[in-house]
Amino acid sequence: MTDIIDNVQETATTATEDASPILTIPVEAYISRDYAKAEFERLWSKVWQQVGRIEDIPNVGDFLTYEIQDQSFIIARTETGLRAYHNVCSHRGRRLVDTPEGERQAMGNCKQFVCGYHGWRYNLDGTNTVAPQRVDWKNTLTKENSKLVDVKVDTWGGWVWINLDPDCESLADYLAPATRLLDHFETQKQRFRWRRWLVVDCNWKVALEAFAETYHVPYTHPEFMAFGVYLGWSRPHGIHSNIGFEAPKGMDENQAKVRIGSGPDPRLATQEMQNFTWSNAGTSTTKTLVDAANRLVEELPEGTPPAQVLRHWLESAKRDDAARGVIWPEIDPAIVAESGTAWQIFPNFQIGHGLNNMISYSARPYGDDPDKCIFEAAVYELYPEGEEPETKWEYTPEDGAGWLTVLPQDFSNMSAVQKGMKSKGFSGAKPNPYREQSVVNLHHNLAKYMGTGEPTLRD
Repeated sequence: MTDIIDNVQETATTATEDASPILTIPVEAYISRDYAKAEFERLWSKVWQQVGRIEDIPNVGDFLTYEIQDQSFIIARTETGLRAYHNVCSHRGRRLVDTPEGERQAMGNCKQFVCGYHGWRYNLDGTNTVAPQRVDWKNTLTKENSKLVDVKVDTWGGWVWINLDPDCESLADYLAPATRLLDHFETQKQRFRWRRWLVVDCNWKVALEAFAETYHVPYTHPEFMAFGVYLGWSRPHGIHSNIGFEAPKGMDENQAKVRIGSGPDPRLATQEMQNFTWSNAGTSTTKTLVDAANRLVEELPEGTPPAQVLRHWLESAKRDDAARGVIWPEIDPAIVAESGTAWQIFPNFQIGHGLNNMISYSARPYGDDPDKCIFEAAVYELYPEGEEPETKWEYTPEDGAGWLTVLPQDFSNMSAVQKGMKSKGFSGAKPNPYREQSVVNLHHNLAKYMGTGEPTLRD
């Protein structure tokens, strides 16, 4: 394994023309309680936030809740579409919908929201319909001052998004230019294979950044180096960014999440990598892709060029999926290459898109504690209509078997980084100017909202 790591060092790309300036990120954004407290008014109340999947609320009366710091919201399906409200009764301030103990959120179906304190009732459109002994208010309870308070809501990619700013830009404008590439992957057609969450002992930015670059792969996940050199790039796109793998000449598609293994025989390397990934990560592949990889040695002769192995493998898996009613989107290889492995959607959502599967990560504050966050990971896949598995958000501790072996390696880094950032010997993060531009870009844009924390030129 040491030889493999040394090989990574020797083949590292300088790519100075694509690099950012040499910058240092101050620790305030990660460890300051004052910064964490200020995030709601300066950041979370101004940005579009991903709060759930459309398929979780398909019918009139379906609802789900979402919490950020000390604020809670209800997103409901009404006769006229989706509506979102602050989750609070206008009478005395009780939350209308409680999150069950140990659950990520509340979900259900109702005709009205009923306050458990004094029985005030609200229609799905937010109108207050019952205020017991309304006459006592002597006609001062109006439709306006007794209704639920609206929050902006929209959808894209199969996800539901909210924004607390009534004067915010449209979701379409906010997500651009990421959607120019992501729209090709038709993420709205994929469904959960599994979804898990936990509370991690680190700031939400530490958690998100653990997946916002490939620079860590040889050192955090060295077992993958047996299948190739995981060198990667990172590129800013306005407030968002994306990452991808570098690829040999003539194999641009190999910059994506689904890629072949390298070595003397790419057929065997791909087979081994796919089986290892399926068993140890449970992400970034599907049973169809694994089965197709297991046939490569039978279907292709020894010495088949890597580019041909890659295309044969993908076409074979694509045919297998089509035979069972799963149709992959038709995407130009140049788009696949430019899209890379994942997009970081500002501020706290990552989409690891793929041709027939994807993974998403999100991280958000745990109250105003800068040393904790709620971390969520979900794997999606294309399924034949009607064969989507029933899933729900499962709380899974760091050592839970559901994470398999790879993600716990990342969790270990998260908590260790949070502790280390408090060291008097740490002068601030020093991101790789080529491979970690997504991290730098996050903090450039955080500083615009927060008014502090701008990365500085390194001495």
